[in-house]
Amino acid sequence: MKAVILAAALLAAPVAANAGDYVSIVQEAPVKAPAAVVWKKVGGYCDIGAWLKTTCEITQGTDREVGALRKIAGRVEEVIVATTPLSYTYADIDPKILYHGTVEVRPVDAKTSKIVYTLFFDQASIPAEQREANKTRRAAMSGGWLKTMVGIAEAP
Repeated sequence: MKAVILAAALLAAPVAANAGDYVSIVQEAPVKAPAAVVWKKVGGYCDIGAWLKTTCEITQGTDREVGALRKIAGRVEEVIVATTPLSYTYADIDPKILYHGTVEVRPVDAKTSKIVYTLFFDQASIPAEQREANKTRRAAMSGGWLKTMVGIAEAP
């Protein structure tokens, strides 16, 4: 009987979760166009295909709506988890990877705006000696996407 009580107590005890090593990268770029115009040009959920120069397809749900699932380059699947009139936030559906990104357009004035890209991820699964290089690589990639988005948004 004591063994049963001990086993039950052990099962009820809180289990320590692996501590995350969370990183946020926030980048923004000014755009010489009104926010609504910018969002119309770069706010589609699969517009990322143009930024990355690859394929993107919506495999479930509706563009720009919570629950829409996209597949990038035939292998990366992400789902929209939140939206506003000028933004969306997505998450990777792979439970081994925790990352979320937000693409947002913010009005500055009637003729200009800025694109803000935020990436949040857990790098605990990355070897400690590679974490800074990983963060730098991700920041450089998203900075490149921002430049591409600005070019698309400012094009006539």
